[in-house]
Amino acid sequence: MKLTADRLTVAYGKDRPVLRDISASVAGGQMLAVTGSSGAGKTTLLSALAGLLRPVSGQVSIDGLPLRDRDHAVEQRVVLIPQANGLAPILTAGENVQIALLAAGASAAEARRISADALAALGLDGQTDQLIEELSGGQQQRAAIARGLALHGSIIIADEVTSELDAANRQNVLRMLRAEADRGAAVVFATHDPQAAAICDEEIHLVDGYAVLPARTHG
Repeated sequence: MKLTADRLTVAYGKDRPVLRDISASVAGGQMLAVTGSSGAGKTTLLSALAGLLRPVSGQVSIDGLPLRDRDHAVEQRVVLIPQANGLAPILTAGENVQIALLAAGASAAEARRISADALAALGLDGQTDQLIEELSGGQQQRAAIARGLALHGSIIIADEVTSELDAANRQNVLRMLRAEADRGAAVVFATHDPQAAAICDEEIHLVDGYAVLPARTHG
């Protein structure tokens, strides 16, 4: 699948636009880094790409089909891994992953198996039965990543998902995102980290809602 933003402008309410005239695309098998300082518009761009925000002008499309909303994005197997992990704190790590899998159509047995594998891949096999509220910030972030990657989306949108992680876990997550692209997913990855951006195939850099440089190819 190919995810495209075409001259995207996004505003919150009647305030000035947060993003202005942004164009970018990422195809299956590729990773696109979205870089920029805090407040540059990275999360807003990813939210629009995931169908959570409706643009004022321009459009987001998947394989040429305009994206209507978040429900449409889910139908197209667009997985969003947010910076704020979005996990239910009163459920266990395993339950959080399993619920997402059940909602996507997995059987109960499949959900348990895939959940266990996904958490183990993030080094959380010992935390499967722990409540999210009992986990550290880094463990919560890894549980959210496990939930997102367990869904095997066609498009994966990951917002600053390595920000709470130590070096070893950060490298593991980056390898896993690269593996998702290698299996054919289109991956969009927002990051402050130049080393993380360097593993991506292309990059778009935002400053105050503008793309100050055209999307560029690494390599």
